[in-house]
Amino acid sequence: MSHTLQAFHRRSIESPDAFWDEQARRIDWHTPYRQVLDDSQPPFRRWFVDGTTNLCHNAVDRHLAERGDQAALIHISTETGAERQYSYAELHREVNRCAAVLSKLGVSKGDRVLIYMPMIPEAIFAMLATVRLGAIHSVVFGGFASASLATRIDDAQPKVIFTADAGMRGGKHIPYKPLVDAAIDLAGHKPEHVVIVERGLDPDMPITQCRDLIYATLLGRLEQTEVPCEWVESNHPSYILYTSGTTGKPKGVQRDTGGYAVALAASMENIYCGAPGETFFCTSDIGWVVGHSYIVYAPLLRGMTTIVYEGLPTRPDPGVWWSIVEKYRVSVMFSAPTALRALKKQDPAWLKKYDLSSLRYLFMAGEPLDQPTADWITAELGVPVVDNYWQTETGWPMLSAMPGIEKTPLKNGSPSFPVYGYNVQLLNEVTGQPVARGEKGVIAVLPPLPPGCLSTIWQQDERYVNTYFHSFGGTLAYSSFDWGTQDEDGYFYVLGRTDDVINVAGHRLGTREIEEAASNHSAIAEVAVVGVADALKGQVPVAFAVLKDPSLIHDDAQREALARDVIAMVGRELGAIANPSDVMFVTQLPKTRSGKVLRRSIQAIAEGRDPGDLTTLDDPTGLDQVRQAVAARHGTD
Repeated sequence: MSHTLQAFHRRSIESPDAFWDEQARRIDWHTPYRQVLDDSQPPFRRWFVDGTTNLCHNAVDRHLAERGDQAALIHISTETGAERQYSYAELHREVNRCAAVLSKLGVSKGDRVLIYMPMIPEAIFAMLATVRLGAIHSVVFGGFASASLATRIDDAQPKVIFTADAGMRGGKHIPYKPLVDAAIDLAGHKPEHVVIVERGLDPDMPITQCRDLIYATLLGRLEQTEVPCEWVESNHPSYILYTSGTTGKPKGVQRDTGGYAVALAASMENIYCGAPGETFFCTSDIGWVVGHSYIVYAPLLRGMTTIVYEGLPTRPDPGVWWSIVEKYRVSVMFSAPTALRALKKQDPAWLKKYDLSSLRYLFMAGEPLDQPTADWITAELGVPVVDNYWQTETGWPMLSAMPGIEKTPLKNGSPSFPVYGYNVQLLNEVTGQPVARGEKGVIAVLPPLPPGCLSTIWQQDERYVNTYFHSFGGTLAYSSFDWGTQDEDGYFYVLGRTDDVINVAGHRLGTREIEEAASNHSAIAEVAVVGVADALKGQVPVAFAVLKDPSLIHDDAQREALARDVIAMVGRELGAIANPSDVMFVTQLPKTRSGKVLRRSIQAIAEGRDPGDLTTLDDPTGLDQVRQAVAARHGTD
């Protein structure tokens, strides 16, 4: 890390009050805060104490005087052919109308609104309208199945669910409303209303009288369309976003308001180098943290134009993203390695077809960026390709180059350095002591966590402390649950998870959740799911299952039929994104003498690696079974 960057980072750690007081000037405060940081009860902390603000005001209203006619939001759907633009003035009008609808339905400060939507403008209107009212949104990715949606309904207990008749992906209709209905049937909490945006994609959409309301009809009945912002204390929750990794009660990351706004506003200049009036294109979805932070809030906080894209990177052709860059003069783009690996397989002429001279940076996150993909896209675009590392919990990058502060050399495979505000350490997983340069340790952050990071787990303070701050014995530190190393130049490298979470195309999925869903199949006695390296998606889930009737293993047709059934069951329980790429059947799983399944050894064999230390193995039969299943599947000896 260079001297300039070191000094900037060191000041954020050693003088957080002065540092973040300066950054907080990037947003409007209705009432000034009386204290920058209160960390008197670690690991909890409060930023900008007693200051009042509003996330919607800072993202929309405050730009009206200077940017009312500038494009704020551009929606492009290659699924339906729709393309719409909204200026800041038009966005302000639509958000106010949506807020008026929610207010008329009884939504007020502190209430929850669950948003289960495709990537359409109304989804963003609903998010901004919710925080305008001082309410709390819980966006659930539209690909999640009813059972997963039901657990989130019960946890957040929303007053209103905001949804659409259907979404589309790859030309296929995904009816949302039947999924919402099934989730409400499963949930103990029953929301008062379901508001539906009709796209004309599901003419047979079921309607429940009194509960279900059509959004366009509600808009037509409005008498008042101006809704004032509800000024909330800085630490008031802005949203809940659920993260994978455990079974049972969901883990809802709770985000504050003022700290989040300050962190995102600062990141757009210091990290992403986006300027007011420019166009920012993030290819993620809402429902994942990247979409919340860098499709919706950060670009608007910065006064930029944000692109909301519904579709695939290769449909209608592999040049669609680059055509958007040309047409809207995109200056900064943010995507995931999985998407680039898919594009890398296509004819390179698609990249040469369009004028990409407006593009200054391509940022990548969600999973490690492999060197071949990084080399290819850097050469093709001729702009810096910057890898950054962060999590649902942090809300914005933990590790990244920061070209807005100083341009530093990039190293393949490294997300560069700790971002200002994060006191990142590599700690020994047992002793909690820092490891030497070059040694593997757990990526950890010494408290206080900077603005924008999770405040707690929704309604589970004890779980927040026990989950994230009890990994290192007597050392109080936030655990990322990722292994990492640091080289002699200070560059960090992320090596993979320490727990049972896998990264599929940039989306975190808990293997235990997939195991639980697969175990519901009547023929399955036991199952272990591991993440296996995949050239396109980074990792894919692979299941190794023990059948109640071992004789079925020897019947090829029954075995294949069972595998299809298990995959379908997981899809019904969790959604297609969690589907195992393969199900292999064994008579026994490898376990320790205490009965713990050796998942890391299973994963190693599935990836063709050495299974490692097997001194704790109770019986070699299970490991032999895994080897044989993998060999049979791949046609090897």
